[in-house]
Amino acid sequence: MFTLLILHLISNSETGASYGNQLIERIEGITDGAISLNPNTIYPLLRELESGGLVEGRWEHPEKRSRRLYTVTEQGRAEYARLLASIEPFLDSIIKTITLIKREIYP
Repeated sequence: MFTLLILHLISNSETGASYGNQLIERIEGITDGAISLNPNTIYPLLRELESGGLVEGRWEHPEKRSRRLYTVTEQGRAEYARLLASIEPFLDSIIKTITLIKREIYP
């Protein structure tokens, strides 16, 4: 799920590139704070995506190693499309289940 979300956010950023803290902020904003990732979660995931060839990282200022900017690779775009198609039914089932539980508890 986070892979899909991260690929989506990077692909749809204004510049086509994002860095870890920016992704953390965007995820918190999208979820209204319900999901709050920390650097110990996001950076290992970004490194995993990079080693898997789904994103490519580069230092914004290589001489200072200030921020690592990530862009989605061609392989990442293909994986994004695959995940996009496969995860929607799962999300729909979660929404349905939560709705049924809520209806049962709060008739």
